[in-house]
Amino acid sequence: MEEDCREMSKNLLTTGSIQKRITKFAIPIFIGNLFQQLYNAVDSLIVGNEIGSNALAAVSGSGSLLFMAIGFFNGISIGAGVVIARHIGAKNPVKTEEAVHSTVALGLLFSVLMTILGVLFTPQLLTLMRTPINAFEESVTYVRIYFAGSLGFVMYNTFVGILQAAGNSKSPLYYLIISSGINVVLDIVLIKFLGFGVGAAAFATAVSQLISAILCMINLMRTKEAYGLKPSRIRFDKKQTVEIIRFGLPTGLQNSIMAFSNVVIQSYINDFGEFATAGIGAYIKIEGFVFIPITSFSMAITTFVSQNIGAGEYERAKKGVTFTMLVTVISAETLGMLLFIFAEPLIALFDATAEVVAFGAGRARVVCPFFICCAFTHFMAAVMRGVGKPVLPMVVFLTCWCVVRVAILKITAEVIGKSIQTTYWVYPITWILSTVVLYISYRRIKFRN
Repeated sequence: MEEDCREMSKNLLTTGSIQKRITKFAIPIFIGNLFQQLYNAVDSLIVGNEIGSNALAAVSGSGSLLFMAIGFFNGISIGAGVVIARHIGAKNPVKTEEAVHSTVALGLLFSVLMTILGVLFTPQLLTLMRTPINAFEESVTYVRIYFAGSLGFVMYNTFVGILQAAGNSKSPLYYLIISSGINVVLDIVLIKFLGFGVGAAAFATAVSQLISAILCMINLMRTKEAYGLKPSRIRFDKKQTVEIIRFGLPTGLQNSIMAFSNVVIQSYINDFGEFATAGIGAYIKIEGFVFIPITSFSMAITTFVSQNIGAGEYERAKKGVTFTMLVTVISAETLGMLLFIFAEPLIALFDATAEVVAFGAGRARVVCPFFICCAFTHFMAAVMRGVGKPVLPMVVFLTCWCVVRVAILKITAEVIGKSIQTTYWVYPITWILSTVVLYISYRRIKFRN
């Protein structure tokens, strides 16, 4: 047991310079998210330029639906990471091992459920989203193949969550770089040279994610540390599973709530035709790059706070929050303003059709100045997860990002009629609202185990 403790201490974030430890941990996550966003963008670039606007609409318009399903388990995985990080911070290898194998068991269960339900109900879900008829069949193909590859997506996020909870953010980066290259090569070969349709983009992404998951699994199986994976021990430990669900379920619901509101908004966007779906979908792909610092530093602060609370280093956790928050909001707003300025040429990379560019740039002009609020909201939610208060941000997201957004859409549609501008403005309005609520809530939170 003493040897396990010494092994675990190598990646602990509970000692040393706060700024250096957080930055060193966050940079590989940042680069990994960058590569992930790049190969997601490559899918759309190749599809839009090689197949056409309808195919781009099929890929872009289904993003919210896919995230609603995948985001739920990602939330569970984040909760598992909090539990594992606390045990590692407390230098408890027995509980660490139990939590790790319970997390993997949950991942396998969700993989099976997501594959079956996703493949079976794709047409019905896309119909509810009012997917444009010209893009419907291609959307069904894309989404079904994507769901068929659920094992790779879910288990990759499961394994990465375990590695990052242990303070290892470098290994997932290396594996993601490899899978990104595979994804791009498959896209080019299958679509550009062999002439396959939009389903090939989903197939390429599924294969690359499965390879990433296998590489992460091999890493965990080879490690001698307490968070190492031993297939024979994969089972549900009752106590650890309850803790994982307690921490992860609110975050999973939060992700699904966010995605559901985006599905509702997407259904409104789809009513304006395939050019609107393609243009705003292209914007969302580019917007993903702005979210990279938000996602990266939010993931880093959750692990940092969790480990330090587990170790009883409460003041250190607070200082880490202050530093990381400033880095997050400044970097996100800077990238947001660059997107504001260069929206048209960036959208045109995906599809140079004038109508497509106009819709994408129109959203950028409204949304981009407010990324500071979006960044703050996500960051505060990540801090609260690390502190052990995941229900509060879930309630805030449910209220602000779901109920309020849907209410704005419905009320404005009844009073002044449907307008594409409304689908743009619901984002900054609700970002501002959630920022105020979470700031007030954060001021009242106490850092303790």
